[in-house]
Amino acid sequence: MGKKTKPVRPKACAILPDTILGDDIALAAENMEAILRSPSYRLAQEDPSLLDRSELRGVRMLLELQKPELVFQEHAIESTVIVFGGTQIVEKTAAERRLSEARRALAALPGDPLLVREVSRSERLLKRARYYDDAREFARLVSIDNQCEESRKFVVVTGGGPGIMEAANRGAFDVGCQSIGLNIKLPAEQQPNPFITPDLCFQFKYFALRKFHFILRAAAVVLFPGGFGTLDEMFETLTLRQTSRMQPVPIILYGREYWSKVIDFQQLADDGVVADDHLALFSWAETPEDAWRQITAFHDRRRSPPA
Repeated sequence: MGKKTKPVRPKACAILPDTILGDDIALAAENMEAILRSPSYRLAQEDPSLLDRSELRGVRMLLELQKPELVFQEHAIESTVIVFGGTQIVEKTAAERRLSEARRALAALPGDPLLVREVSRSERLLKRARYYDDAREFARLVSIDNQCEESRKFVVVTGGGPGIMEAANRGAFDVGCQSIGLNIKLPAEQQPNPFITPDLCFQFKYFALRKFHFILRAAAVVLFPGGFGTLDEMFETLTLRQTSRMQPVPIILYGREYWSKVIDFQQLADDGVVADDHLALFSWAETPEDAWRQITAFHDRRRSPPA
C-alpha cells in the first residue's frame, strides 16, 4: 500500500475573507481600535509588561541607578551618613509590649519551649531598646547643624525600614530635617517607616543598586546592633575600604559589648586571615555624641592642610 499523504491546508493568508463591498470600512474601524489597544503601540517607557520582562533587567537596573541620583542632585545632597542596624530593635514601649505579650502567652501554656524562648528573646530585646534612643539622638545631632545651607551635607540615610532605621529617620524628623530611605522590595513586603522625607524615599528591586547608592555619597557609616542584614552591610563596607574600592570614611561600630560578642575581630587578625592594620578600618562608639565627634574629627583632619 502506498504511503498516505496528509492533505495540505491552504495558508491563512490565502483564504480570502467573505466580505461584502463596504464592510471593509467597518472592519477597518474595528481594527483601528485593536491597534490603539495593543501593547505594541504603547510608548516603551509606558509599557509595564515590557519593562517587567527578564530581557529588560539591564534597563531596570539603569533606571534604579539614575532615578535616585537625579533626585539627590535636585536636593543638592552632597554627602550622607549611613545608619545601619536591626529591624527588631524598637523603642522601649514597643519592646515592653512585646515582652508583656510573650509572658501572657507563656502563662497560658507554662513550659512551652517556644514560648519560653520568646520570653527570653523579648527580655534581651528590651535591654537593647536603648540603641533605638541612641540612633534617634545621633540622627538629631548629625542633622540639625548640616542642613542650613543650600547644599546639604551629612544627610542621614537608612534602609528605610523599622527598628534602628526608623529611629535614625525619626531623629532627623524630630528637628525638621531631611533624611533618606533606600527601601528594598522583598517577598514579604517591607513598608517604609513614616519618618523619611517623602521626596527622598526610594524603593529598590536590586540589592546591588541599593548598596551602590548607600556608598556613593557616604561620609560615614555607623553600625548599630543588628542581624544578618546589618552584618552583610558591615562586611561589605569593610571589604570596600580594605580593598580601597570606596572613599575613606569613618566606620563606627556602635555598642562594643554587642559587637565584640558577635564577632571576634582580634581572632581574625591573630589567625592571620586579616592584617593587623585592617582592624584600624573601624572604631567603636558608646554614645551619640562620641560617634558624631569621631565623624567631625575625621573630616576636619582631611580638610586641614598638612603642616
